[in-house]
Amino acid sequence: MRRLLRAITIAWVALRYGLDELVLTSFQKPWLRLIARIASIGRDLSAPRGQRLREALERLGPIFVKFGQVLSTRRDLLPADIADELALLQDRVPPFPAEVAVATIERAFRQPIDQIFTSFERVPVASASIAQVHFATLLDANGREREVAVKVLRPGMQRVIEKDLDLIRMMAGWVEGLSADGKRLKPREVVGEFDKYLHDELDLVREAASAAQLRRNMAGLNLVMIPEIFWDYCRSDVMVMERMKGVPISQIERLREAGVDIPKLARDGVTIFFTQVFRDGFFHADMHPGNIMVSLEPTTFGRYISLDFGIVGTLTQYDKEYLAQNFTAFFRRDYKRVAELHIESGWVPHDTRVDELEAAIRSVCEPYFDRPLKEISLGMVLMRLFQTSRRFQVVIQPQLVLLQKTLLNVEGLGRQLDPELDLWHTAKPFLEKWMLEQVGPKRVWRELKDQAPYYAKMLPDMPRLLHGYLSQRPSEDLRREMRALVAEQQRTNRLLKVIASVSTIFLLGLIALFVFARLQWF
Repeated sequence: MRRLLRAITIAWVALRYGLDELVLTSFQKPWLRLIARIASIGRDLSAPRGQRLREALERLGPIFVKFGQVLSTRRDLLPADIADELALLQDRVPPFPAEVAVATIERAFRQPIDQIFTSFERVPVASASIAQVHFATLLDANGREREVAVKVLRPGMQRVIEKDLDLIRMMAGWVEGLSADGKRLKPREVVGEFDKYLHDELDLVREAASAAQLRRNMAGLNLVMIPEIFWDYCRSDVMVMERMKGVPISQIERLREAGVDIPKLARDGVTIFFTQVFRDGFFHADMHPGNIMVSLEPTTFGRYISLDFGIVGTLTQYDKEYLAQNFTAFFRRDYKRVAELHIESGWVPHDTRVDELEAAIRSVCEPYFDRPLKEISLGMVLMRLFQTSRRFQVVIQPQLVLLQKTLLNVEGLGRQLDPELDLWHTAKPFLEKWMLEQVGPKRVWRELKDQAPYYAKMLPDMPRLLHGYLSQRPSEDLRREMRALVAEQQRTNRLLKVIASVSTIFLLGLIALFVFARLQWF
């Protein structure tokens, strides 16, 4: 009954905002377009369709807002006007009562809140669709008072998410069945990725582990600060971390007045992104300005501060190497290699002509080289690439959706900080150095070090294993195979002798002919 009521609510919102007309007119069948015209009678649908869709998702609640945020990165699936409008979606969610937050904390730790924290601010400093954050102080294991941030999960989220995801899966199935591009774009797999990342956000212990991993990975880079996690105070619905102090990165004038080198800050952001993606294969996938600050403390002046680690992306070694080769070939304008990589990976049909795909990629990418970031729109580049991908039946890889979303976030951040930033020239040296480390002596040495414990364990057993193998009485099958191998080797030797003899006679004949010709001339 609850699911039915929720479906009725969704249908009512869809009708009110004209989403039925929006969906039906996106298909080519005449009878669907006729139904759309009939359904729009008597309703005010003067607002742009992208605006109506965004407002409907905001009305339906936080889960649909988050899904719209993820969907906004799929410009291969959406028209440009709708994708641009969905990119404006924000988690504008009112905070839940402080008494509920306190009750959640006390239930998680089974003791009163004043025994956990020496102070606790009941007014939240931030509130989103999944959780909200309160500032507090506590005594650490050494008895020192530490300022912390307490993240508390919004109550009842698991039930709401499961209910809405069932309906979103159903709608993805409709898109896959009715749209000609449905199978290629894999909407159900995109929903599956969204399901995974959303459930990851509901487990604050997992988020704490992601933050700790990023903190270790970034420790030697000295460009970004990740808050320390207080593991004794982490539960699935409560997470306690170090309180970070800085200026939001969106307040550029304030940062400039404080003496921060803004162009360097933009370059550092690109370095952080490519380091996390290609060196570590583990990256912060929610890098919008609301989750980033800049430190003004004397010891860490000008460094990034990353917050909110509910969504992180991972790449396999194959993904990293494939993407790095694509980026490197792209930066060198080697479009033929980009086309070959797409065919080798199976992303396009194997009977695709390399020269045709190469020409299509060149026509998309070439106009954007040697331009500052202010004249480049990665969104436009991606949209044209997706148009090309539709023509060549490129299979969209759902595991790279988060990477695409993060790349667009990095572009927006770079454009905000330094419009003159040359993204390509900033990233090219890093990628070329990384590729050299993957195929050069450092890679061999690293592989040897990684395998050393295995070989060290196996080495003492080698004499015994070798003696046992050599002392084995050969079986009849092995004897037969050995005789066949010897006979084949003898035939090969005879053939080589004949070839060597003929070659020698031919060479001697040439020498004799040359000597005879010289004597005749003389």
